[in-house]
Amino acid sequence: MTPAPPQPPPPGQNPAADSSAETCPGSGPLVVLFGATAGALGPDLGSDETDLILLVWQVVEPRSRQVGTLHKSLVRAEAAALSPQCREASGLSADSLARAEPLDKVLQQVSARGAVGGDAAGPQFSQLVIGDVALLGGGPYMLCTDGQQLLRQVLHPEASRKNLVLPDTFFSFYDLRREFHVQHPSARLARDLTVATMAQELGLETDATEDDFGVWEVKTMVAVILHLLDGPSGQLFSKPEVIKQKYETGPCSKAEVVDSETVVRARGLPWQSSDQDVARFFKGLNIARGGVALCLNAQGRRNGEALIRFVDSEQRDLALQRHKHHMGVRYIEVYKATGEEFVKIAGGTSLEVARFLSREDQVILRLRGLPFSAGPADVLDFLGPECPVTGGADGLLFVRHPDGRPTGDAFALFACEELAQAALRRHKGMLGKRYIELFRSTAAEVQQVLNRYASSPLLPTLTAPLLPIPFPMVAGTGRDCVRLRGLPYTATIEDILSFLGEAAADIRPHGVHMVLNQQGRPSGDAFIQMTSAERALAASQRCHKKVMKERYVEVVPCSTEEMSRVLMGGTLGRSGMSPPPCKLPCLSPPAYATFQATPTLIPTETAALYPSSALLPAARVPAAPTPIAYYPGPATQLYMNYTAYYPSPPVSPTTVGYLTTPPAALASAPTSVLPQPGALVRMQGVPYTAGMKDLLSVFQAYQLAPDDYTSLMPVGDPPRTVLQAPKEWVCL
Repeated sequence: MTPAPPQPPPPGQNPAADSSAETCPGSGPLVVLFGATAGALGPDLGSDETDLILLVWQVVEPRSRQVGTLHKSLVRAEAAALSPQCREASGLSADSLARAEPLDKVLQQVSARGAVGGDAAGPQFSQLVIGDVALLGGGPYMLCTDGQQLLRQVLHPEASRKNLVLPDTFFSFYDLRREFHVQHPSARLARDLTVATMAQELGLETDATEDDFGVWEVKTMVAVILHLLDGPSGQLFSKPEVIKQKYETGPCSKAEVVDSETVVRARGLPWQSSDQDVARFFKGLNIARGGVALCLNAQGRRNGEALIRFVDSEQRDLALQRHKHHMGVRYIEVYKATGEEFVKIAGGTSLEVARFLSREDQVILRLRGLPFSAGPADVLDFLGPECPVTGGADGLLFVRHPDGRPTGDAFALFACEELAQAALRRHKGMLGKRYIELFRSTAAEVQQVLNRYASSPLLPTLTAPLLPIPFPMVAGTGRDCVRLRGLPYTATIEDILSFLGEAAADIRPHGVHMVLNQQGRPSGDAFIQMTSAERALAASQRCHKKVMKERYVEVVPCSTEEMSRVLMGGTLGRSGMSPPPCKLPCLSPPAYATFQATPTLIPTETAALYPSSALLPAARVPAAPTPIAYYPGPATQLYMNYTAYYPSPPVSPTTVGYLTTPPAALASAPTSVLPQPGALVRMQGVPYTAGMKDLLSVFQAYQLAPDDYTSLMPVGDPPRTVLQAPKEWVCL
C-alpha cells in the first residue's frame, strides 16, 4: 500500500506545544496558494500569456500550527481552449470553465476594514480567506506560493490586461522555495526546487493516488511549511517578496555601473508608448528606479525599442519569458542586453539635467516645435494656469545646440498624471505662428536628447579628407563568391566560419561581408569571397540549406560584381540585379582643394569593379575641375540611405563609392559656376514643397559655395507650373 501523505491537523486543532509556539516567527497567517493557467505549467507558467483557470488555497497559522479548510475555485478564461498539457494534468474541460466565475469575481476585493466589497453570487477567495483567518485567531495574512511565477507572471499581467485593480494583499508574498533554501542551503538552488523535491529533501511521504489537480500541491506545501516551522525558524517568513505597485522615474549617471544580468531590450513598441506603458507591459516585475530607457533614432524620434533595467537577475529572467507577449495588438520581442548599452542610452553627465530630474514622482512631457525666441514665460503662458509646471520656470528644461542656439525642444515637469493629461490636451496648440507638439517623455529620453545635441551636430563636419579603400577587391564576372541568405539575425562571423566548416579555409583574406538593412540591423544576408569559382561552387553544394541556429541557410554562388552591387545598396533577387536605390553624387568639400595634385585614390584593381561611366576622374585638374571620387568614412556612412555594409575583422574593403553627377546635370549648370572649386551634389527625392531654406538646412554642416544661393538649381525636369517645384536639385 502507498503510504498516506502527511496530514495537516484538522481546522482549529493545535498539536504543537505552547513552548514551541512561542519560538515561531512573528508572522501572521499564511495563505498557501496554488494556481494554473490554460497553457503551460511548471517553470513555464505564464510564459504563453494564457489566462488563469484555477486557484487552490488553504490557510496556515504558524504560531499555533493550525490549518483551515482547503478550497478550490475555477476561473473562467476568455480563451476557452486548453493546451494538451493542461487538459491532461487538470482533467478540466471547456464546458466546466464556461460555468465558472471571471477573475474579478473570484478575487473579490477587500476594503480597508476587511469586509468584502461588491456583490458576489457565492463565497469567493477573499470571503473564504477572511473567514478562515478569523477562525484561526485573526490578524493580517500573507500569501505563500511555490515560486514567483503565479503572482508575477500570471495574476499581475492578467489583471493589467483586464484593467483590474488588485488589493494590496497581492503585492507581497512569501516564496516557499526561498524559505526552504534558508533552512536547507545545501539543497538545490531555490529556482530549481519544486514541491515534490522539497518534500523529498525533508523525507515526507506523498500520496501518489491524489488525482484532484492542485489539491496534492497545496497539501504537500502545507506539510512542508509545518515541517520547516518545527525546525530552527528564526529567519523563516520574515522577509516577504515585494511587487512594486508603481514605476519610479529617476536619472542615471554615465559613471554608474549597471549589471548586464539585469538588462533586457524590448523591440516592437508602439512609437507613442511611454515608460509607464513599458512598465505596465512588465507588470509584476520590479524595474529599477529610472530603469526604462526609450531609444531614439538618428532623427531624435523613438524607434520602437527600449532598454529595461530590473532590480536583480531573477526579475530579468522572468522578463525574458515575456518574449512576444502583446502590448495592445502588437507583440513585443524581448532580448538580453548589456549594462553598457543601458548606460549609453540612459546615462548623462550634465548637472543641469541631473537637477532637473532630481525631483521624484514627476511626470515628464516633451514639447517640440517651439519658436526659437520662446522663453520660460512663453511656455508657461502656452500651458496655462490649469496645468501648472512643477517649480514654474525651474520645471522647464530647454534643449540647445553646443553654441547656445535653441533647438525648439523643451521638457516640462508635472506633479501628477491629471496635470500631465491636461497639458497633453494642448497638443498642436498654437504658440505665436507655430503649433507645438506635446508627448510623454522619460528621464532616459531627456538624457539622450541632451547628449545628442551636446556632443556633436546631427550632421558631423568633415575635418579630414576621406581615405582610400585599404584592401582592393579583385573584380571579375566569374562566380567566385557565395551568397548566404536566411542567416539568423544573431549570427556572427564566427558562426559563419563554423557553418562553412572545411570550406572556410578557402575564404580570401577579409572576404566575409555581412549586410545590414537601412535601420542598421542584420538583414540575414552575407557574402563570402572564395579563392576560386570552383571552391565557391563546392562550398555552395556542400552547405546549401544546412541549418544554423534552427534556420536553414541558402548558399548560392555569385560574382564579385553582383556582390559589390548589393553592398552598394542594390538588390540581388531571383530575377537578376537592380541598381542601388539612390545614385549618390560626388561629395568633395571645397576645403579639400589642396589635395588636387594627389595621385588617384582608387586602386586600379578596384576601378574595374565599376563601369567607366560611373567612376569619376582620378584627380582634379584646375583647368577642368571635375570632382574626385572619394570613399566615405565611417561617420559619413551613418547617414547614407542604402543597405549598409558590415566589415569582418580586421577590416574588409569598403565597396561604396560615389557616382558622378549625370552629364545632363553638368550640361545644365551655368559655365560661371562650374569652374570654381567644389563639387556638384545631386539631390533626388526632394519633396515638391521644399524651398531654398529647407535645402540649405540639409547642408548646414558642410561648406557651400560662398554666399551664392544660385548654385541650387533644378535639373532635368520638364517645364512645370508656378505651383510645382522641381523634385531634383543640384547643389554646389
